[in-house]
Amino acid sequence: MLIIGLVLFGMLVGAAAQLVLGKSRKGVDWAMAFVAGLAGSFVGGLLVSLLLGDGLALRPSGLIGSFVGALIVTAAWQWWKRRAK
Repeated sequence: MLIIGLVLFGMLVGAAAQLVLGKSRKGVDWAMAFVAGLAGSFVGGLLVSLLLGDGLALRPSGLIGSFVGALIVTAAWQWWKRRAK
């Protein structure tokens, strides 16, 4: 059950990152939201939680770190796609 919750949270965070960065008028790319949300949540959330001494508990610092990590992953992906064209 925890895994399903993490996946859903990751997708929501990834979708929010796309909306904040203004991805496109087509809506949310859910595959990208999934990848960015999970990668951002893992890297950003885990790093921020551990650096602030919160451990692996669910704290606001981890949630904010997850969102910031998803923003970074989404921005990097958008930059890479523009560069490849």
